[in-house]
Amino acid sequence: MPNETDKQPLSVWDYKPWWCQPWSILLTGISIGVGSWVMFHQRWLTGLAIMLVLVWMSYFLLVYPKLFRQMYENNELSTSPDRPPSI
Repeated sequence: MPNETDKQPLSVWDYKPWWCQPWSILLTGISIGVGSWVMFHQRWLTGLAIMLVLVWMSYFLLVYPKLFRQMYENNELSTSPDRPPSI
């Protein structure tokens, strides 16, 4: 029977491929910002691109992992052997 201390925290990144890891999301976001400036040399266009990328990165790096962890914890609590299954 597994011990509580043996249980490792679940991470959403364990289920994602290499191209969807935090480092690749950050690298892609930085590349889009730099690429926009190199291609267009327009502050407003680069600013818009960076703002859109920051929204995308915020969701995938902050919100989504938190929601995944909450879902896992809620599911684990509902299937706990000490607690009857919820209907």
